Amino acid sequence: MPLAGIAARIREYPAAAIFELGSVLVCLLLFAGTFVLLSTGVPTGRGDPWLALIGVGVAFVLFWTALVPLYERTL
Repeated sequence: MPLAGIAARIREYPAAAIFELGSVLVCLLLFAGTFVLLSTGVPTGRGDPWLALIGVGVAFVLFWTALVPLYERTL
């Protein structure tokens, strides 16, 4: 697909493009964050960075499995 076609689709569905590109960004950040935290070793104490990483992952999953289908039903 040529670049002009991709740009036209983004202009046609801007909200969908933001959600999709945001999802790619979140996935990349979760992937990188996991490796950064793994390189620091086993968490000691409360493990706040690990809890934050898990919280972001849970929010991401809930968004796509619960909120998006509910939104699509209302259309």
